Amino acid sequence: MKNRRNIVPLAFLLFTSAASLDTRASDWPQWRGPNRDGISTDTGLLKAWPTGGPPLAWKTTGLGSGYSGMAVVGDRIFTIGDRPDASFVNVLKVADGKQVWSAKLGKAGAPGGFEGPRSTPTVDGELVFAIGQFGDIAAFEASNGKERWHKELVKDFGGTRAEWGYTESPLVDGEQVVFTPGGSKGAVAAVNKQTGETIWQSKEFTDLAHYSSLITAEIGGVRQYIQLTAASVAGVAAKDGKLLWRAPRRGATAVIPTPIYSEGFVYVTSGYGVGCNLFKVDASHGNFSASQVYANKVMVNHHGGVVKIGEYVYGYSDGKGWTCQNFKTGQAVWQDKEHLDKGSLTCADGRLYLRQENGPGTVALIEPTPTGYKEHGRFNQPDRTDKNSWTHPVIANGKLYIRDQDLLLCYDIKAK
Repeated sequence: MKNRRNIVPLAFLLFTSAASLDTRASDWPQWRGPNRDGISTDTGLLKAWPTGGPPLAWKTTGLGSGYSGMAVVGDRIFTIGDRPDASFVNVLKVADGKQVWSAKLGKAGAPGGFEGPRSTPTVDGELVFAIGQFGDIAAFEASNGKERWHKELVKDFGGTRAEWGYTESPLVDGEQVVFTPGGSKGAVAAVNKQTGETIWQSKEFTDLAHYSSLITAEIGGVRQYIQLTAASVAGVAAKDGKLLWRAPRRGATAVIPTPIYSEGFVYVTSGYGVGCNLFKVDASHGNFSASQVYANKVMVNHHGGVVKIGEYVYGYSDGKGWTCQNFKTGQAVWQDKEHLDKGSLTCADGRLYLRQENGPGTVALIEPTPTGYKEHGRFNQPDRTDKNSWTHPVIANGKLYIRDQDLLLCYDIKAK
């Protein structure tokens, strides 16, 4: 345990260890952005790209192997990567990509045969929280990497690790950190963010963990956490983990995309031929129920994610291509296989940023419109590895971040 707390100092810090980072309105502090919906709050961005794409601000290496995403807060970038001896949380400067600090998270390795960590760190004030692929979860001081606490999802919470490891990104809500160890002791757990002490575990909701991340919702005046597993989609109370509602929904092989909540409706999708579902969650006198609105195969999303913009959901549907789907009815508005292969997406300032997972790792800029696929620029990622580019694009403070294993690319997308 002593070795686990070893910190690798990589730069002299000019602030105290307990200081919070300076934040900006268009930060990206966690998985899928400030609201966990895949939408950046950044504005004033380029509406079209020049030939060859936007200018590259800088590139850097040294992140380690893996598919971890990036959190961007103030002048710092947070991500996770494997070195031969361990998995590390790495913190870089926004200005030039140089490392500030690196702290050991847990065991390195490739569960299921795929390299390194898969989750995105979550930054909250003075602390950053991270989950490794083998279930290590820890809190570090965001300014210098000093470890505050460390737990293991299997040993400490009775969790059952799925075939491809833990991929969930931790959710911070008020004073608690929430995550999904899965299993008979409770699928979802909440701990004190300062100490790591257990607050509750969802004894009535005991599904095995898959690969999705929790979201928050306020339904019927009750704050709750919504999770998707291979067996169901469910909501548990934020204050005590009580199961509020649960709808059976059978997944296959790997259930990965994060749910979407909007105005009393919960939308979920997964790959391997399963498709998508919309559920209506009702609350009457504190009693909750969920009824299915539709189930179809318009959106069969593997792990590139989906975003809801207005009345439509956008994402890549296996076998059908990039898709615009009506959220309330489930009907396909348009589907396009011609312009770009399978990948992930993020939304910012009225544009969708698509990232192709294979081949040259093409990044495309399109309009989120029900009238069809309308592209406004593209570029092929330089210095491609031989791995699939599964890390989702991140947009924060006028910059686009693209990670490919050990490499991180930063593009300037601010309109002049």
